[in-house]
Amino acid sequence: MGTRLQRGGPEVAARYRSVLGHFCTGVTVVTGTSPDGPVGFACQAFAALSLDPPLVLFCPRRTSRSWSAMAPAGSFCVNVLAEDQREVSAVFGRAGADKFAGTSWTPSPTGAPVLDGALTWVDCRVTAVHDEGDHHVVIGSVVELGPVREARPLLFYRGRYASHAELDPRGWSGEVLDNLLTWQRQSEWS
Repeated sequence: MGTRLQRGGPEVAARYRSVLGHFCTGVTVVTGTSPDGPVGFACQAFAALSLDPPLVLFCPRRTSRSWSAMAPAGSFCVNVLAEDQREVSAVFGRAGADKFAGTSWTPSPTGAPVLDGALTWVDCRVTAVHDEGDHHVVIGSVVELGPVREARPLLFYRGRYASHAELDPRGWSGEVLDNLLTWQRQSEWS
């Protein structure tokens, strides 16, 4: 039998994190511009939303200083991190210090930073921001897609970084599921 959730409380937050920690995610860094220069933060809450038109979403905390600094620009770039970019994730996952001090980047078409070494990137203009719970849901219209580097994505699972081998000791079989948004033959869905 499952655990029925009541609103709030540290026990609920701990159980919520434990259960959702079993959902493996990729790691991204959302970047943008502000009057004081480039800003960015590590973000797991990123997803494809629509193919037609191409839309994505990410969910920053309402208290995020980075998001509040970049929001007025009306654009952002989602940098999908590669497996060899754990340190980049750690830098952008911390509050405080200048995250771009040791990070090389180039501007995307909207001006948001594209981090050197990213697996790929998605450059967007903000189309909507919704407040939900303790986060915003930011929806972006895709302006341009970056090239894909030959590498594996950086994964986060059960509160830590994980390698592909740790997730499936049998190795990757190459199987692709038909019902995922990124499946290339999505027109065959029933």
